[in-house]
Amino acid sequence: MMNFQKALLAAGLLMASLTTVSASDWYPLRVQVWDQPFVRESTRKEVDYVPLKKAAKKWKICVSFPHVKDSFWLAVDYGVAEESERLGIEMELFEAGGFNNLDIQIQQIRDCVANKADGVVIGAISTDGLNSLVTELKQQNIPVIDLVNGISSPDITAKSSYSHKDMGYMVGDFIARSQKKAGNTEPVNVAWLPGPKGAGWVDYSNEGFEVAVKENPDINVLTVKYGDTGKRVQRRLLKEVLTGDLDLDYIAGTAVTAEVAIPMLRKQKLDKKVRLVTQYFTPGVYTGIKRGKIAAAVSLSSVIQGRIAIDQIVRILEGKQYYKHVGVMLNVVHSGNLRTFDRATTLAPNGFRTVYSVN
Repeated sequence: MMNFQKALLAAGLLMASLTTVSASDWYPLRVQVWDQPFVRESTRKEVDYVPLKKAAKKWKICVSFPHVKDSFWLAVDYGVAEESERLGIEMELFEAGGFNNLDIQIQQIRDCVANKADGVVIGAISTDGLNSLVTELKQQNIPVIDLVNGISSPDITAKSSYSHKDMGYMVGDFIARSQKKAGNTEPVNVAWLPGPKGAGWVDYSNEGFEVAVKENPDINVLTVKYGDTGKRVQRRLLKEVLTGDLDLDYIAGTAVTAEVAIPMLRKQKLDKKVRLVTQYFTPGVYTGIKRGKIAAAVSLSSVIQGRIAIDQIVRILEGKQYYKHVGVMLNVVHSGNLRTFDRATTLAPNGFRTVYSVN
């Protein structure tokens, strides 16, 4: 039986080339489609994704995010807004202010739906916490797209998300590969800060990271710290890590973790010893890799995943063929392939600000 690493290689996830896709003409794009939608361990196939040219009517779509406090969700917003504009639909974005605000997210969605929305796209705060709401929406014949984070309800209409397990695995695998490439036979000590506990993407990413650690026994995870992806929380967690008298070689976790860690490591004169690896990409991470401050990051093509979600829901509303579970290809970006990395797939343009409504 193939181990998880071999399975990823077979799927093209670890060594996939960095496909160049412009912001204005992003398709056709190679993506993965789950053979059994919503089943995380399902086999997948690769297809060329081509969206609709235009929507048949001006549908009204509610989009709900956990927050827009970091550049990841800003990039998803850019994709959602651009695709809504391209298709000619109306989009309203709501953000709950953080992963602790499940009640706010639920109420925002209900309020938007009450204002005669045709469909809902949700970047969920909680894996299970929105299930009752999703069932309510299904009973009202309102389709729901599960965007990125993961909702466990079987009543979602479609999912626009990659494998978070792969994402976490690729972080651990990169650490193991880097050590072997450097000829280091000593155990490597890691602090792991995956994000807010209870969020689906964190739980699944953690699962994948644990698989990589199990496959590479020379990785010692000395501490695990969970918390919101805001800078204040991540700075507090890192302070706990760096004052814990740990002999660290790597800090791995969220993009915000890495961004905040750079000056903190420099201040403690640990920047030459402790390497940073992140689960996803932001402009700060891009700059960090370019300047040699961050070792690597997993590119999740956040802009494209947002675009796909909007295309999915329009297809559903118009009774057209659609993929029920589709995700972008994941890639590990580092100094060796940064020049071939197309920022337009993953980062909003410089100067882009949150777009809360379109059309």
